[in-house]
Amino acid sequence: MRTNDTLAGAILITIALAMIALTINFPLMPGQKYGPALFPRLLGAGMIMCGMLLILRGRRNARPALALASWAADPWRRVSFALMLALPLAAIFAWTPIGFVPTTLVSLLLLLLWFRTRPATALLAALVATALLQIFFGKLMRVPLPLGWLLELPPHWLKYLT
Repeated sequence: MRTNDTLAGAILITIALAMIALTINFPLMPGQKYGPALFPRLLGAGMIMCGMLLILRGRRNARPALALASWAADPWRRVSFALMLALPLAAIFAWTPIGFVPTTLVSLLLLLLWFRTRPATALLAALVATALLQIFFGKLMRVPLPLGWLLELPPHWLKYLT
């Protein structure tokens, strides 16, 4: 699908404004001039500027707001597009009952296999990517990633995941 940049810019600005509005009730940090709302607001301001640039560029082009691209006629590419949207969304909903690690591993593996990656390479890439995501978000950023089924592991294994 091809869109005029004006439409993409308007959507980007709308998302940025919503993101900034959601930070209004964020608490202030005692003793600091900034708090947890700073980064989302800076990111939102950058997104608004990018959206404005897209709108300006879109006004120069005389394309329709929406037009299907040539790839949309190919069924394999339509399924690929749907999988790229559906698998991460399904993984997010499955994280709590199943757990972040198994859900992410299976999702990545399915995507890699769908895109015709050799099975051994796909498995290795999915394992490495899942491990890196778990280390970065679970350990370094201290995001409480759901463990799901992994809670049934022996306690000495859980220390590597939390």
